[in-house]
Amino acid sequence: MAIFAYRRSLFGAIAAAALLTFAVFHPQAIDVHAQDAMADETQPTEAGVMAVDNHWSIAELTGDTDYLNQMLLPEYRSVNTDGTAHPKDAIVAGAAKRKGTDPAKAKLQFATYQKEHPYGSAVVIQGNTAVVSFYDPTLGPQKGIKSSDIFVYVDGHWHAMYSQHTGLRG
Repeated sequence: MAIFAYRRSLFGAIAAAALLTFAVFHPQAIDVHAQDAMADETQPTEAGVMAVDNHWSIAELTGDTDYLNQMLLPEYRSVNTDGTAHPKDAIVAGAAKRKGTDPAKAKLQFATYQKEHPYGSAVVIQGNTAVVSFYDPTLGPQKGIKSSDIFVYVDGHWHAMYSQHTGLRG
């Protein structure tokens, strides 16, 4: 979103250009530090899936390819606003370029970005499937969707299956 929505497709270019000025696009309305202390990623709940989505952002920023490889399903696709699909391998390869980035620094940058670019999030869980949508808070979740991620809960863990991004800017 001119928030974090293009994380999976533009993330590498943005991070490579200036990790210190961090402008990754993945909406999330949860305080990074508070979430780390409270959420259990293994729970089949809203808090659990949001913890995974948050960890995903930090994993991409820090090059945590082990986490990404286990969390993203083999068939994972991220569809950009122009209709271009990016597979799991491309996401993991982009993150690998940032391997070794200090996690504390990445979390601070992520938290700063969240504060400067507010957005809302909505989670719908049906059975073992969750849809996490991020939206412009001035437009609301019915008109302001910037991106959505689809997760499935398998063997005690949430796994990303698909992401779709819109052209809505915020």
